[in-house]
Amino acid sequence: MTVTRPSHTARLSRREAVLFEAGIKLGGVFHQYLGIPVTHRTAPALARAIEDAVGLQPFVRSVHVRIDPGAGGRTGRGRFAYHYLTAEMLDVRVELEDGPLRVVARLRHRPELRYPLISVERLEERGRRARRPS
Repeated sequence: MTVTRPSHTARLSRREAVLFEAGIKLGGVFHQYLGIPVTHRTAPALARAIEDAVGLQPFVRSVHVRIDPGAGGRTGRGRFAYHYLTAEMLDVRVELEDGPLRVVARLRHRPELRYPLISVERLEERGRRARRPS
């Protein structure tokens, strides 16, 4: 079987690439951790573990995870009753930096949409020097 490869690949700007990276990191948190058992006692440790894991990835300057176990429902009864991480519990903020570009993106549940939305809160380019008139 012959594998056909595209003759060209898309060339992203640095801006597009850092925005893409922010989405990948937040999407990864959402898809990797949902369903894990969580309580009010374990939520802070789980949040730190997620922060530490995401913080290892390229371009990440900071990560802040907040988990509210009270936002989700219980499953099971008696000793089998526990909470598991749901989209409603998560509020994740990442800050990425690539050269002069900095992006702050956030994953949080939007009750009015009944959906966990990833959004860009800030995008800035630092270090541009003002041009002097000649």
